[in-house]
Amino acid sequence: MSGILAGKRILVTGVITEASIAFHAARLAQEEGAEVILTGFGRVSLVERIAKRLPKPAPVIELDVQNQEQLDGLADKVREHLGEGVDLDGVVHSIAFGPQGAFNFLEGSWEDVGTAVHVSAYSLKALTMACLPVMPRGGSIVGLTFDAQFAWPKYDWMGVAKAALESTSRYLARDLGEKNVRCNLVSAGPIKSMAAKSIPGFEELADVWNHRAPIGWDLTDPEPAGRGVVALLSDWFPRTTGEIVHVDGGVHMMGA
Repeated sequence: MSGILAGKRILVTGVITEASIAFHAARLAQEEGAEVILTGFGRVSLVERIAKRLPKPAPVIELDVQNQEQLDGLADKVREHLGEGVDLDGVVHSIAFGPQGAFNFLEGSWEDVGTAVHVSAYSLKALTMACLPVMPRGGSIVGLTFDAQFAWPKYDWMGVAKAALESTSRYLARDLGEKNVRCNLVSAGPIKSMAAKSIPGFEELADVWNHRAPIGWDLTDPEPAGRGVVALLSDWFPRTTGEIVHVDGGVHMMGA
């Protein structure tokens, strides 16, 4: 099969519904020739049902990034699906969560903030290290962020967690370069996904894009961000690491 990911094997986290960027990254990866494995947290049967809507069947591995036992066993589970001696070429990190308290900056407790940082930022390091045993030749790690340069309306401690995610990606890029592992992020504009529903005041946050995206932005279309993920998974960025590629309609570069 031809395509920019022909012959590659990719692990994709964070597929919950068809509206997620992760789903479209998985779909596009398959269309570009990759073999895809998914991970699911909690309602694995739901992820398995959504996986059936991909162009080709994709197995689902249960993974809670706060569960060290599951992280420790991830490489073996990936090998079960790939076969012995077959390597993983890429990983998509599309994992973020903040308790409701994390969306109130001045009142947020450390318990809520700590959870947000653990799940949304530290998990990039944890997931990457869990996958390294099946990436002996190196490969591409691609995460999803929401521009942490600014203090966004209503985003609060999740914005801090995304800043931590972006920093984590840079340190991973530094430390894993010698293993031929690239680590980059796609900074996507807001998408009306399952994750968005958990953000109080999402509409106010997203409204910024209605007025400031010079090339326009569709809140209901995750495909542009998915394309960015697939491009970074490919060999077309062989010496790009520690980078943040903005797929946000241009909002990141607009002045006041």
